[in-house]
Order: sequence, then structure tokens, then C-alpha cells
Amino acid sequence: MAIEEQFALMALGLIVIAIRMQVRWKQVGIGNWQLDDYLMPVAGLVFVLETVAAFLVGAMFDGLTNSYMTDEERASLDPSSREFYNRQWGSKIQVIGWSFYAFILWSLKVCIAVFYSRLTQGLAHLRLRVRIAYVLLGVTYATVFLSLLLSCQPMSRFWQINPDPGNLCQPTNSKLYVLIILIPNIITDLYLLSIPLPLLWSVKIGTRRKITLMALFSGAIFVIMAGTIRAVVILTAGPNGAVSGSQWACRETFVAIIVANLPIIQPLIRKAAEKIGLSALFSRTTTNGRSKSHQLEDRNPSDAFSKNRKKPTGHPLSVPHGSGWASDEHILVSDQNRRGSKENGIMVAQEITVQEERASMAVPKGAPNPGIHNDWDYPGATGGAGGKK
Repeated sequence: MAIEEQFALMALGLIVIAIRMQVRWKQVGIGNWQLDDYLMPVAGLVFVLETVAAFLVGAMFDGLTNSYMTDEERASLDPSSREFYNRQWGSKIQVIGWSFYAFILWSLKVCIAVFYSRLTQGLAHLRLRVRIAYVLLGVTYATVFLSLLLSCQPMSRFWQINPDPGNLCQPTNSKLYVLIILIPNIITDLYLLSIPLPLLWSVKIGTRRKITLMALFSGAIFVIMAGTIRAVVILTAGPNGAVSGSQWACRETFVAIIVANLPIIQPLIRKAAEKIGLSALFSRTTTNGRSKSHQLEDRNPSDAFSKNRKKPTGHPLSVPHGSGWASDEHILVSDQNRRGSKENGIMVAQEITVQEERASMAVPKGAPNPGIHNDWDYPGATGGAGGKK
């Protein structure tokens, strides 16, 4: 990876985080931010430090560490030489880089779990799974952190040159380091994937919309792939392992940042898709070539066909705003809430109103338009991802 690529990925990652912060600011206001809104910029800052560390390994210390040396080479290396200095500091940077790498990945996982806690509010069995995710993330991160910290004692052996400190104390290609992060990383990503995908598959929406949403929430698969490639590269790269491992760490964390923020910045992606003629990917259904939206309201059986509409009831996230399927959060909870009502012996009739999505022509400039669907839209959005509850 050229230096330009490293810093280009860093810049793109920071831009995505900045866009996410702007979206959330307009959605709920900074006073209503939640844990993930504060944790994401922290992860971005650590991503900058990780990128700088990866740069230093190759640019200042020639990619040298205390790994990939024979006993003869270790014994003959002059402690006052530049190579000795580079190997020591290269090893120190590797330890720091591993710490940054693990912190970023698990911070992003926490952000996703917090987002899912909003996504599944009102669905008891899924909220329980989110709580389990918090416990799983806490246990796995503690395991990773303690393994990095305690696997080699005293810590000075991490940059010891002679005698050979052993594989556990060679941070460039330590098999423990590689596996203790790779395995929990895959397990936690798969578990987080298992929270929204089954419900998305079963919810009653158009196939095209369903595929788009499942792709949106399946980005962790790419993070798993990048992490696996990084592990293989570290274990097989030979003397270039320090530089190659640092490069793939930056790539993986960049992909993880994009994946973690996609559900939040989805409205802007949808608007961009509409401008370039790809609105069909995000439309609810299509009639005579026009995009439509379905407005679903819970109503009592006694007035299912009454002209006087009763105020929708149920969980706040299941109440559409403006037009139906107000956000992907609503998609997840609405169908499940209806099924839950039926299981409890309550017959809930659903009225479906098909509405055209029109631009606001009669609304004064700058005033919120109650007719525009609220798929994490703003201004005036109150029901988006993590909106005010």
C-alpha cells in the first residue's frame, strides 16, 4: 500500500464519520445523541493514530521488528547500530498498532449494537439478543486486551532482539495475536449479523427493497473477509509481515467504519441514487412507473372502515410518519408488532393507503413538510434511526 492509499483511506473514513455526525445532528440534535454518536468520532481519532503508526513502521523504521531473525543474526547485531534501533522501535509501534486496531474494531461493534438497540425497541426477544451482544462484546474485548497486554512479560520482551524472545513476544507475527483477534472478531460480527437479518427476511416488503436492506446490514461480511485476509498475510508474508499487516489493518478498519455508518447515512445514499436514476433500489413498490409508499396504521376492528381515523397506537417506532415504512426501523418493528398482537388474541385490522411520493409544492420554503416520508429524512424528522422517542 502506497503512502497515498493509507492517507486516502483515512481521509475517506473521516469524511464518512463527519457525514454521519451531520445526519444525526439534523435528525435528533446534538443534545439527544446517544453512545454511538459520541463513540464514533473517538474511533475516527484512533483510526488517524493507527494510520500514522502504520506509516511510521515502513517510513521511519524500514519495516523492521524483532521478528524474522535467526539466532546468528540476533547475536551479531550491534546494539548501537541503526538496524538495532529500527527493530526495537518497529516492534514497539507494532504493539501500539495492535492496540489501536482492536480498539477501533470493538468500538465500531458497540456502535452497531447501540444502533440495534434502537432498531429493536419494542421487540422483547430481539432486545434480549442486543443485551447479549453487549455482554459478548465486553467479554471478547477484555480477552483481546488482556491477551495483548499479558501474553509477553515483562513487556520489554516485545522489543527484545537477543536472545530470541519467542513467538509470543514477536508482535509482528505472533500467532496468539493473530488468532486472539481474528476468532472473536468473526464470532462477534456473525452474532451482530444474526440480529436484524432474520427479521428483514421475514418482513413483508418488496423483494427489491428487502435485498437492498439486507445488503445494507450485511456489510460485516466484508469486514470478516478483510480480517481473514489480514491474518493470512501476517502469517505468510515473511520479512514483509510488519508492513503488510499494518497496511491490511488500515484497510480493514476503513471497511469497518464504512459498514458501521452505512445504516445511518442511508438517506443521503438514497437521495443520491434517485438523482442518478437508481431510485428503484430504494422505492417501496412501483405502479405505472411511479414510486409509491404504503402507509400502515394500527386501528381497532370496530372502526376499521370508519372515515374518522384513530391515532395510531403501539411502539413509537412502528408508527409511520408522513408516509409508511417511515424508516428501516419501522420496517423491522411494524410487522413483528402486528404478529405479536395477533398472538395475544387481539385482531388488528390494517389499512393500507397507497400514496405517491411528491415533492412539497404548497409548503412554504423552510417549513417542514408533513407529507414527505421520513426514511431518516430531515429537516423535521422525528422517527429515524435513533430519532427522538
